[in-house]
Amino acid sequence: MRMATPANAIATAPHPTPEAEEIYRRWLQFLDDEFTRHHVPERRSEIVRDQLYQIYLGRPHGGKLNLTLTSELPGNVVSLTLDPENVTLEAGHFKDIDRKKWAPLKPLLWFWKMFDRSPLGLNHWLGLRFRCMLGRHIFAHMGTGVRIYHGVDLTYGYNLTIEDNVEIRQGVVLNDRGGIKIGKGVVIGSFARIYSHAFALDDMENVSLTAIEIGEQARIASHAIVLAGQKVEPHAVIGDFPSEKR
Repeated sequence: MRMATPANAIATAPHPTPEAEEIYRRWLQFLDDEFTRHHVPERRSEIVRDQLYQIYLGRPHGGKLNLTLTSELPGNVVSLTLDPENVTLEAGHFKDIDRKKWAPLKPLLWFWKMFDRSPLGLNHWLGLRFRCMLGRHIFAHMGTGVRIYHGVDLTYGYNLTIEDNVEIRQGVVLNDRGGIKIGKGVVIGSFARIYSHAFALDDMENVSLTAIEIGEQARIASHAIVLAGQKVEPHAVIGDFPSEKR
């Protein structure tokens, strides 16, 4: 698996030790190979479950749970919830979801969320590469040189296209129910929210879907909101950025 180097990377960027980098790359390559090889939802769920067991519980998955002792019920709940097959995600309730596309992606979306909620998700070097690796198996398209930071929230994933050299900062919401296309070189600031659906004011069950396209080199400021139907032209700036006073 080729790890693309962002165009704006600098030689002095923080870097893990050679031993750690080798282990990180081997793990990412293993996951990339497994998700390339296996598309059946049940098998992907097993892969994710086994990885999360070791990340959260520090031991391989195996053996039967003791279901008779009430003192072990919390541990059993944790163990069972690490398996994507036992998890309900909000997107699964939406009527417009494409169940055929969603099924093989659900385990990966759970992995995305749980990786970021673990100590591993705070490892900047590893996290950037993990999300890009996983994104290539989730998104409709993933370009090169993409940087996705901690805590980015996805809805379906399969309606999301990200072109080259895009930077998505921490805590961004990408609600791709109607489709989102992010053009080359776009920067989306921390905690910005992009929505491709809208509700009727008098009926919250009445949802309209409208694809969003963010033009090349556009800038979406931190905490800015892009609503369904809003057009973001190339090089446009949405929201306010900190600037030097003159």
